[in-house]
Amino acid sequence: MGFKGEATRGRLQKALSNPSRLLAILGVFLLLTALVSLLVGRYSISFADLLALAAGRGGAGAAAQVLFEVRLTRIGAAILTGAALSMSGTAYQGMLRNPLVSPDILGAAAGASGGAALAILLGLGGFAVQTVAFCTGLGAVLLTFAVSRAVAGMAGSGPMLLLLTGMVVGALFAAGISIIKFVADPYNTLPAITFWLMGGLSYVTGTDLLVQLLPMTIGAVPMLLLGWRLNVLSFGDEEASALGVDVRRLRLTFIVGATLLTSTAVSAAGMIGWVGLIIPHLTRMIAGVNHRLLLPASALIGAGFLLIADDLARGLFDQEIPLGILTSIVGAPVFLYLFMKEKN
Repeated sequence: MGFKGEATRGRLQKALSNPSRLLAILGVFLLLTALVSLLVGRYSISFADLLALAAGRGGAGAAAQVLFEVRLTRIGAAILTGAALSMSGTAYQGMLRNPLVSPDILGAAAGASGGAALAILLGLGGFAVQTVAFCTGLGAVLLTFAVSRAVAGMAGSGPMLLLLTGMVVGALFAAGISIIKFVADPYNTLPAITFWLMGGLSYVTGTDLLVQLLPMTIGAVPMLLLGWRLNVLSFGDEEASALGVDVRRLRLTFIVGATLLTSTAVSAAGMIGWVGLIIPHLTRMIAGVNHRLLLPASALIGAGFLLIADDLARGLFDQEIPLGILTSIVGAPVFLYLFMKEKN
């Protein structure tokens, strides 16, 4: 039995050591998770119903409406949001050489949340809230850059100064959110703001998904193409410059890409924490530290993780649990376990 177990582990490690095979395994895992997610929800849809609907024999009944107008949209939103947060977290941790940073470290998530809260306070809704949230998320990161540049001078700002400035900008937007909640109508506006800040995918539409694709693609493609250079940047700025890497331009490229991913995800789904922090750690345990593989692998694992979390959020109880609460409940102990394991 022990020999068989060791042989099985050896075959598994060999399979995971091949980048193409690993990505294929993760892709199949994500596909199977998405298929199971089609069956999860308060409205019961069996596997036979799913096959009938896929073959075009389900007609235009309630099951077809739930499947094509609700669940497919939520599955797509969970995949895009989870992949975006995980990729941006992986990029930030590699670029800033700090495994404890998350996608909101430069203020993008706090800025997007502040913009959404302000838009809801002003009576805006739907697409307008997402647009304002996206723009303020980008604006928060621009503010972080401007302040860090002013402090450091024209010579540029290093990773530590960016981290500290991002924390300050995030704190300012958090204070702004508190002020907005304080002056909001406690019977209508305040509950809407609070619910949005807790995160969720219940209000994401098919149109929202199409709108998200453009900024997410613009942010993700350069990061995937330049992932190998992130390996060089992890050695340090001086070593990377000695190897011919334009550190300033490369860091700016990854910050812009990660900011687009984070702002888009938060503007559509609200504050969903821990995904961009724990998934990069988990992916490094599986795929290693090569960012050329780490970035796409983290996107696939993050998409699957958030898909499972959304299934639990809408399937555990009669009333849907806010997704941000569920990821925090799961993410905190998982991160502590991963951190202690890596430390040991």
